[in-house]
Amino acid sequence: MTPPVGDLGLRERKKRARADAIVEAAQRLVLARGLDAVTVEEIAEAAQISPRTFFNYFESKDDAVLGQGSFELSPEVREAFAAGGPTGRLAADVEMLVRSMLDALSGPDHQGEQVLEILQADPRLLGRHFAWFERHKTQVVALFERRHESAPLPADPEMCAMVVFVLARAAMDDWGRTDRQGDVGDHVPRVVAQLAAILAA
Repeated sequence: MTPPVGDLGLRERKKRARADAIVEAAQRLVLARGLDAVTVEEIAEAAQISPRTFFNYFESKDDAVLGQGSFELSPEVREAFAAGGPTGRLAADVEMLVRSMLDALSGPDHQGEQVLEILQADPRLLGRHFAWFERHKTQVVALFERRHESAPLPADPEMCAMVVFVLARAAMDDWGRTDRQGDVGDHVPRVVAQLAAILAA
């Protein structure tokens, strides 16, 4: 039986809260003692979970410190986009895809600031960050490749995927400039309009 929508929302909120707790614990320990002095077991204990549960959320200690979980677009979002929807207009569908990505990635405001501090203290983590980005970019490219089969794209799938990530980053920056008022996804239409204006100029 399919769970009620409200239950699905509650379950997702609990999952996100646990992921945030793991990141919070990892960052607190690493800022206090340094990356090499902290173990997954210690992070798990601080987050009040088992090490096994830790790996349900993050592939490694490095990913937890950076807040880089395996963001998962819902199957409904992925399938609708790959099939040429949900509206059938690429710009509108890309906007909805970006919003879905941001919903999956968003965490507490201060964690991003702590990531910058940790990266400055230990630049080795930059490599892990770039590897995470490339892995998820590949997933988005695959979505565009599937969409292209039913609704030809105006550019190659990799270029389309890069636009998605540019818009996501721009929306997060725009959100930051407003002192993170409201939902980061609410800034997507604004940055989409700005990009369109640049290309039309």
